[in-house]
Amino acid sequence: MRLVQFISQAFRFSMVFLYGSTGEIITEKTGHLNLGTPGVMCIGAAGGCLGAYIYVSNTENVVWILAVLIPFLFAAVFAGLMGLLYSFLTVSLRANQNVTGLMITTFGVGLANFIKSKLGVSVDNAITSLMGSFRARLPFAESMGWFGQLFFSYGIMVYVAIVIAIATALILNKTRAGLHLRAVGESPATADAAGINVTAYKYVATIIGSAISGLGGLFYTLDFNGAWDSGLNSTQALGWLAVALVIFVVWKPNFAIFGSFIFGALYLLPNYINSSFAMRDIIQMLPYVVTIAVLIVTSIADSKNTQPPASLGLNYFREER
Repeated sequence: MRLVQFISQAFRFSMVFLYGSTGEIITEKTGHLNLGTPGVMCIGAAGGCLGAYIYVSNTENVVWILAVLIPFLFAAVFAGLMGLLYSFLTVSLRANQNVTGLMITTFGVGLANFIKSKLGVSVDNAITSLMGSFRARLPFAESMGWFGQLFFSYGIMVYVAIVIAIATALILNKTRAGLHLRAVGESPATADAAGINVTAYKYVATIIGSAISGLGGLFYTLDFNGAWDSGLNSTQALGWLAVALVIFVVWKPNFAIFGSFIFGALYLLPNYINSSFAMRDIIQMLPYVVTIAVLIVTSIADSKNTQPPASLGLNYFREER
């Protein structure tokens, strides 16, 4: 039973990485490396908590669907606005993507802390009030024993994350819009010459990608953690792991489902084994080590299917086409 509990918790926790990495994959497929993902996830958490606070403050009877939907929409909108800011700076103003991403992370963490300080302890009460709605499991899970615990004992946001990842993979690989998006990431000049609106694709993909990443911060705060962690340090750290996961799964959102579970299992493993503090740190460092190893192997293999978009990190200047 302890093994089943570990697998169940690791899978649930992995959704933080799945939301973050899926959103970042969408952004990177257009050639934009958004290192602001940790800040975006913090803003997603802040927006979701603000939505929770507004809903709880204006209702006496909590309705399950609204308790989930309102924070969900607030988190997506707040994080999407961060994506809009990033797009404006890097697409329209052609600012350096790496510097802009780091600025977004710093700004996002600071703004989230500011929102938290203004809401005070009341936001923690709102999270407590709505936490049960986010964690509500399917009614037949308990009657199915270990099978039900492994597959049906999660809140709705776990299943939404999986659906988003699968849908993203299908859209990127099976639709015309996905083909155009990947073309923009590989060669924006060629895509532009073919009549594809490069600017529009970059804006839309980055905004949608950021909105999805922001849901990872919401999930961690209102579902897994059940509290707004002090200083948002945990959310920020998990955001960096989500960025690393994109490399680990070679920019494939369907692979991210399994990669997220591996990262989640390694992150929680020290809690289930008798280990020293030093060993705990080493185990939690393994996702970064594995990511570096994957990066080295894929670079040596030089396979088209395992390489990042050719224009990743490079701004597009139409005048140089």
